[in-house]
Order: sequence, then C-alpha cells, then structure tokens
Amino acid sequence: MSRRGFLHMVGAVGGTTAIYQAALGMGLLPAVTHAARPDIAPLTGKRRKKIAILGAGIAGLTAAYELRQKGYDVQIIEASHRAGGRNLTLRGGDLIDECGYPQTCGFDRDPDLYFNAGPARIPGHHSALLGYCKELGVSLAPFINDNRSALVQDDAMFNGRPIRNREYITDTRGFIAELLAKSLKPEQLSAPFTGADYSHLLEYVRQFGELDGRFTYAGSPRAGFARHDYTGPEALKQPLPIAELMRSRFMYVMSFGELDDQSAMMMEPVGGMDRIVAGFMAKVGDCVRLHSQVESVRSTDTGVDVVYRHKGQRTLLQADYCLNSIPMPLLAGIDHNFPPEYADGFTAVQRGKLFKIGLQMKERFWEREGIYGGISWTMQDIVQLWYPAHGIHRQKGVMLGAYTFDDQTGEKFARLTPAQRIELAIQQGEKLHPGYGGYVESAVSIPWHRMNHMLGCSTRWDDSVRTQWFKRLQAPLGSHYLIGDQLSYHSGWQEGAIHSAFHAIADIDRRVREQATQVVAA
Repeated sequence: MSRRGFLHMVGAVGGTTAIYQAALGMGLLPAVTHAARPDIAPLTGKRRKKIAILGAGIAGLTAAYELRQKGYDVQIIEASHRAGGRNLTLRGGDLIDECGYPQTCGFDRDPDLYFNAGPARIPGHHSALLGYCKELGVSLAPFINDNRSALVQDDAMFNGRPIRNREYITDTRGFIAELLAKSLKPEQLSAPFTGADYSHLLEYVRQFGELDGRFTYAGSPRAGFARHDYTGPEALKQPLPIAELMRSRFMYVMSFGELDDQSAMMMEPVGGMDRIVAGFMAKVGDCVRLHSQVESVRSTDTGVDVVYRHKGQRTLLQADYCLNSIPMPLLAGIDHNFPPEYADGFTAVQRGKLFKIGLQMKERFWEREGIYGGISWTMQDIVQLWYPAHGIHRQKGVMLGAYTFDDQTGEKFARLTPAQRIELAIQQGEKLHPGYGGYVESAVSIPWHRMNHMLGCSTRWDDSVRTQWFKRLQAPLGSHYLIGDQLSYHSGWQEGAIHSAFHAIADIDRRVREQATQVVAA
C-alpha cells in the first residue's frame, strides 16, 4: 500500500484530524518550525553598505551584530542613557527614567539584589534568543514560573484568606469531577440542580477544556503552536486523537503554567536579564551612540537620511538602509516624508500599559513559608507576587510586588506618586503575607507607558488593525524598515524582536545580492 493509499484509509475511518496525525507521525509534515537566523552574504571589496539602526533594543542589537559580522558599516542611534530598550534590569543606584517621576533605585549593591523591570523569563522554545545567550556567553538558570506551593488569594472566597495554589487546583477540579460523576448516577438525578448551578458548571467546564463558543474543542495554545515563526500568523497544533489521550492518566492542572510561553522549561540569565544586552554590547557597543535623539527620518532615492541631536549638536547620518525600532506612536511625532498609506499605521496600533513594582525585602520570609520561587496570584490590583529563585537562603531578596496587565489598572498606578504606588502594593500584599510591609526596605515602580523614550510596552494589535496594517508596515518603504517586537506576531517578547530583525536583514541581504548580480551582469 502506498502512503497516499494508507492516508486515504485513515481518513475514511478517522477524518481529517486522523490524516494529519498519521502524516505527522510518518514524517510527512513538520511538527514545529522555527525562523532560522539569516545566512547573510559577506560584503567584499567596494560593496560596503552603511546601515543606520534607530534604537539599541534587542532587535537593533541583533541586527547590528549580524550585519557587522558580514562587513556592513553599522551605526546605532539610541535616545536613552542606556542600551537594551525594555530589557531593563535595575540595581542599586540605577535611574528609573519615568516622565515626571524619575527615581533612583535604592537597592543594596549586591549581585543577587536586582529587579528585571521588563522581560524576566525565557521560554525553552525561544531558540533564537537562547542561541544568542550561548554564543555571547550569557549563563542561564531555571526560572520558576509555576509553583504549586505559592498562594492564591481572592476576597470572594474564604473571606479573603489565601490558600495554596495546589489546594485550589486540586479541590476545585476534584469537585467538578465528582459533580459530573454523580450526575451520571440514577439516584442522584432527582436532586435539585438550579439554573445558576448549571450556568456556573457550564462556564467552568468551558474554561477547564478551553472550549469555543459552541462548546467544541478545536485546539488550544496550551498545547503549543505548530510553528514559532513570529513574522507570520500563529497556527494551533491539530488536536491529538482522543482515543489515545483517554488511555493516559495525565490531566491538565492549570492553564497558565501550560501556555506555550509560560510552561517549563523557563530560564533567566544569571545576574539579570540585561546580561543579554551586555553580551551584545561587548560585540557592537562601539557603534552605539547613546543620548542621541532622532529628529528626522527621511527616505531618499539612494537610501535614508537620519538627523539626530547629541549633546546639543545636530548630526546628519546618511545610510543605504535604515532599521527603525522607535516605538511607532513616537515615530509618528518625528519629522519624516513617509506617505500616509504607510505613516498612518504608526498611530493605528496601541501601546500596552504594563506596570511593575520591585521590592527589596530585608528577609526572605517566603522561604519560611515553603515558597521557593514562582508566582502567587491575587484578584487585587497587584495581580502577582514573584519570589526570586536565585539567592536561596540568603538574608535578603528582591520580590516583584505587582505586575498588572490591563490598561485600566496600569493607569491607576501611574496616576499615583511612586510612594503611593508602593503603599498600595504593600497594603494589598498584606492579604497574602501578614506583616508584609515590615520587610520592605526599598522599592521601585515602573509604569511602562510613562517611561522616557518608550511611552508604552508591548504593541496591542487587534485583528482588524493587523489585517489592515501589519503587512504594509512589515514591508520596507524604500530602504526604511520597521523592526522590534512591535512588528512581530509575538509582541512583548524578545524572541519576537529578534525575528523582526531576522526578517528585515534577510531582505536587505536579498537586495544587496541582487544589486551585486546586476553589477556583474552589466
């Protein structure tokens, strides 16, 4: 029997899902794909090209690192006092450059006392970022994301008393399983079961299995994605055959720790996330110009002209190509000559308003409670508490004291003074750990939509805006390219930023090769 004949037979019995699984098992389909690092042709002789990179975030540093190795003349222009963009690790003495409320981090100067104010974890499938960590000598350690010994707190249950994560998961799912099992017994069918009971149960079952609006399971991000190429749309994996799954005793326990980007193995750089920035800067730092505000970006017949101001002096940078990672809402306010069908997209996408608080604690009290790393959850404004896994059993530690995701809560904290933010975070943290405030020695707060040169964090693409603008903005305008996680399907993650750089420099490489071929042909 041919492979085609076998697949036809499988389809007749099990349908299209069975065909997919059989083809996958036979190696006829790729299980998971990753966007590869572009194989850029080295420049030789007179083919030297000038590249202007606007922004020394992870996308800009990646592009500079790759292009410079191949002979390109690279210049990075960065408005801030530091490289890294939202890759920001705070230590004692560091500046928190918030508009209106600049702060100085008051943590002790100790290698273990730092706070990752931006990205703080690396999923195991972020192969591009992990590859650079290995190449740049950035040591990694496990990041504890899902800790069943951490706490869950909600004022709506147990009068606000926190319980262990594992208690909540085990008992709630056990209850639902028992309820469903009892509903199958004839002697239980006559017991009262109200409409409200039914609605609550139905909604829980829907969330439990991540069913769609028709209560049908058609795949879930909890199972991972079919590919990890963030220059294109996400694609869910096809569900595995239920007959096989039913043979297993394994059950899901909680969706957060099973999401594609949140499940073990997670990692973090030893000493802080900015060790990645330091690794890149060791290679390309001499071509980075800090404290340099871009004032104009104009496309020309031969490339791109960039005007920036450094120490009061205006400088013209003429480049063959420009890779621009300036946040699009900020770029909209910079002088340019881009046509409306391109530039109008800068303000069409919205910037996120995530907010974090870091707290230096004089004692690692959570370890006495049996919590070593991981996250506690609360339904209050602060949402999460994180416990550092590094420095275990040392005297002090830096906790994450708030991590908000929705814009409304982020704005609520941002309207407060830094002191008021910390006061509110301590007040809410007391509900999880009585006496919490007595341990706080120093604190920092980071509202990303108020941070200088950022004014926001991960880009918010809704479906209509993405359909209208993503492909147009991802494509170059002449020799001008937009990059950064803002131009990826993985906004908010460093992997998305790296892939955006890959996409742009691969196209530059293609164009340079074609130009070289045309010159030879002429």
